[in-house]
Amino acid sequence: MKVALFVPCYVDQFYPKAAIATLELLEKLGCEVHYPKNQTCCGQPMANSGYEHLTGGCNNLFIDNFSGYDYVVCPSGSCTLHIKEHLHAHDNEDMATEIRKRVFELTEFLVDILRVDILEASFPYRVGLHNSCHGLRGLRISQMSELVAPAFSKPAQLLNLVKGLELVPLSRNDDCCGFGGTFCVVEEAVSSKMGKDRVDDHLEHGAQYITSADLSCLMHLEGILRRQNSDVKVIHVAEILNNSIQ
Repeated sequence: MKVALFVPCYVDQFYPKAAIATLELLEKLGCEVHYPKNQTCCGQPMANSGYEHLTGGCNNLFIDNFSGYDYVVCPSGSCTLHIKEHLHAHDNEDMATEIRKRVFELTEFLVDILRVDILEASFPYRVGLHNSCHGLRGLRISQMSELVAPAFSKPAQLLNLVKGLELVPLSRNDDCCGFGGTFCVVEEAVSSKMGKDRVDDHLEHGAQYITSADLSCLMHLEGILRRQNSDVKVIHVAEILNNSIQ
């Protein structure tokens, strides 16, 4: 299985360990992983700010980098969703369509494609799982609480395979953390209050770590935890699954 690793720019700049963990995890699970070195931003910040018409260069570069692979895997729900819904190219729309079908967020790839159901893993800590809005309501990697439907969570399904890891219950499983990309800049006070509420939910239930499939959310929550001088740490789900594999 030939897999291309799509690393979002903010992960590359601020959390490279999560990208390395994703690479190593996929290789340990039997994938032939390639990292296209010319990849840059996928264009999501521009599109979310109302400038999607200026993302043509990002789209063309993405197609050049990621065509020809069986799958494209990304450790970020928001960037994955952007490509799935917004990758287009007037001169190469057929290839854009094919790539959109092959792009997967890491946990959905592990559950839906690799069908991972056994992990020789250990992480003996109490962990709170934050469901990002893009992952929850866009990619549907977890069930939305307002729906009268069977509950499921692909990240939780994987974390429950890890020996010693205790997923802590939360009062509000799918609250937004308040990051929202540029929202945290233009609505700083609201964003901060939402983030504090999200952190408090984890603290009240005794979490030692907060994990998620979206590092943008974790970056926001980490900033709040640091300002509170909290001992609670944030960690991407890939780091838990990779670092604990024996």
